[in-house]
Amino acid sequence: MKRKRGSEQILGKDEIDEFKGSEIRSAILELSKISSLHQHEPASVCDSKNDVAADAAATTVASTTTTTSTSIAHFKTHDHHIPTKSFLHVCKFLLLQVLDKVGPTMAVLRQDVHQNIRRLEKLHDMDPSMYRNVDGILKKEAGEGTSRKTYSCTRALVWLTRSLDFAVSLLEKLCKETYGNLKKAVEESYEVTLKPWHQWISTAAYQVALRLVPGDAKTFINLLMAQDEDYDDLKEEILSLVSLLKPILNEVHCVLRSFKSDRLKSNSR
Repeated sequence: MKRKRGSEQILGKDEIDEFKGSEIRSAILELSKISSLHQHEPASVCDSKNDVAADAAATTVASTTTTTSTSIAHFKTHDHHIPTKSFLHVCKFLLLQVLDKVGPTMAVLRQDVHQNIRRLEKLHDMDPSMYRNVDGILKKEAGEGTSRKTYSCTRALVWLTRSLDFAVSLLEKLCKETYGNLKKAVEESYEVTLKPWHQWISTAAYQVALRLVPGDAKTFINLLMAQDEDYDDLKEEILSLVSLLKPILNEVHCVLRSFKSDRLKSNSR
């Protein structure tokens, strides 16, 4: 259980017990739940961009884990119905774990992610029916005129989505270069996913943190692996996860744009 020490600080015992091998596998399982909710619904405006990635995901996932639902083969997102609870589970299983394994230099980002998860969980738990999907949260705050407030749930969703963009970019870069330079991968991923939305204070803080990221990615990669897999297995799982997650992130970005919340920057109102 040594590998799980970081997760114990955030996840409850029941959630920790849900881990089946690596955190990557757990995230894939959550993504498969989202896919099963949409397989019979009509296509949304975002689906034309998602079909190729969905087909690739279905083929790859089938070869990497037998526990993933076969409904992934029909994965599509529709009408922006992204289940809040499943989205937050992916953030826990994947995002927090990736940041933990990069190391303590990601503590600031990790704290922000944790706080944003908790903020959305609290609202969801107040009325699980109303806030079942993320668009329900956005509709509520848009109607109240509170979307742009510093501690709004809309802002929390925006930053969780961008942080997932960061994690996807980082994992993709490390897949392309076996045991490559972790510091370089983190910096390049930050530049294209988070930096454009940071004000100068946030950017300065992250620049300091980036200098302390270790260069060697080997330890990071080894921490992501389950006990029963090697690097090739992990690489295939990462590619599966990325193929599943990208369409969902695209859908979330679509709904954020529809509520004019996609351009929010840090410390802006």
